[in-house]
Amino acid sequence: MTTSEKEVEAQCRQFREVFLALRGQVAKVIVGHEGVVDDVLIALFGGGHVLLEGVPGLGKTLLVRTLSQAFSLEFRRIQFTPDLMPADIVGTNIVMEDAASGRREFQFQKGPIFGQIILADEINRATPKTQSAMLEAMQEHSVTSGGQIRPLPSPFMVLATQNPIEQEGTYPLPEAQLDRFFFKLLVGYSDRRQLKTILDRTTTGHESQVESVADGEKILWAQKLVRRVVIADHVQDYAIRLVLATHPEGEFATEMVNRFVRFGSSPRGVQALVLAAKVRAMLNERYHVGFDDITQSVLPSLRHRLLLNFEGQAEGIRTDEVLGDIIKNTPTTTDLKV
Repeated sequence: MTTSEKEVEAQCRQFREVFLALRGQVAKVIVGHEGVVDDVLIALFGGGHVLLEGVPGLGKTLLVRTLSQAFSLEFRRIQFTPDLMPADIVGTNIVMEDAASGRREFQFQKGPIFGQIILADEINRATPKTQSAMLEAMQEHSVTSGGQIRPLPSPFMVLATQNPIEQEGTYPLPEAQLDRFFFKLLVGYSDRRQLKTILDRTTTGHESQVESVADGEKILWAQKLVRRVVIADHVQDYAIRLVLATHPEGEFATEMVNRFVRFGSSPRGVQALVLAAKVRAMLNERYHVGFDDITQSVLPSLRHRLLLNFEGQAEGIRTDEVLGDIIKNTPTTTDLKV
């Protein structure tokens, strides 16, 4: 084994240790939802944002708060309501008076978006005008106020929640904003054993202490390392064909896509797919991406990037079903030359 190979192996081992340590700290508080926790961590190391969808009371907010404690990052919570204004998120200029000179001048007061882990709670309850204030922050990691571009702290991650069943008084997220999310994760109910553990922890005076196991510099190091993971051309082409298969009437579209899908995934979809697969590869102690790493990342990467047509909505089709059909009908290898 060469020196460079030993270095790569050591870096992969260090990354895996950090990931498992974070997972262990979260497990002290969050019962179950192992797949959701892993996917949130994958999105973090992929450098993206996460949309968590689930009914109230499933621990979405607690999950985000616990993650911030394990990362030792600055946590900010924004409760989205219909009367929330963009300035309430970004910040605003206010008049301040100097005590010594008595001069008055405008000073920028930062809003809650100037954090590192941002919980956008019930993001679909705010008006489109306020939701649009998140677009620049999520994409550019900066905000514009008073004609000035102000950078946000790094690392920066938005974890947004929304309730899928209570739609009165909500504003569906526009496609442009949904596309900014690296993953969309579905948070389900706990089972019988998990509910018993939850009761044992929350009704008996039990207190869980979450320790900080990674700081911002460690996360930035891991994000750079992820991008150095090797992906072969034929594996990358498989990811590309999966995304192209979401485009109706396209070369790789399946019959189900042509029938039920109005618009398919943007290029951000394949970027998220490949980055997530690179993280999974390192978790499996590999420094190269395999086909399984790609297929395991399809649903969270693409489910929010497909727009169903009227027939698909009328039939009650879910985008996960369409994506499952795409995985089933897209071969891992092809003779097509790019």
